[in-house]
Amino acid sequence: MLTAVNTAHGSADATIAVSVGVRDLSPGDLPACTWAGSATHLRHVEAELARAAAGEVDYLAVCTPMDVPVAIGGVDYAVFENAGTLWQLAVLPALQSCGLGTLLIRGAEERIRGRGLRRAELAVEEDNPRARALYERLGYVAYGRAPDGWDVEGPDGAIRRHETMCVLLRKDL
Repeated sequence: MLTAVNTAHGSADATIAVSVGVRDLSPGDLPACTWAGSATHLRHVEAELARAAAGEVDYLAVCTPMDVPVAIGGVDYAVFENAGTLWQLAVLPALQSCGLGTLLIRGAEERIRGRGLRRAELAVEEDNPRARALYERLGYVAYGRAPDGWDVEGPDGAIRRHETMCVLLRKDL
């Protein structure tokens, strides 16, 4: 159950409760996920769905009763031995801080345990303290740092390399 409270712009408080569920992301979901990133990013997600079909990763979606994804993210089983690595976690910006990220992560952890693994790993950019606070609240513990980078598509369509430093976190499941 997702509960959202709107207190923006001096409006009266309103609470809306909506049931949501976690399921596998499918290629047919991608047109509804443009909020998650650029067209280039969604092509990468589509490639990861091919890996999911082969059993190498799980790619999950938190969906509304209308079956529309509002949070997505993956678990890669090839990065660390005996662990699932959470990555590409994203929540529809308008619904951040409503518990969807927590639900997505718990669903990912269930998938990891379902494969008989007992550890989850993830990396978070050092300049993203809000996400790091969520992971730590859910029991993830920092154990190191590592550089990371990926290609991003700019507003002009040009591809550039984003380089960053990440904090590495893990959780025993």
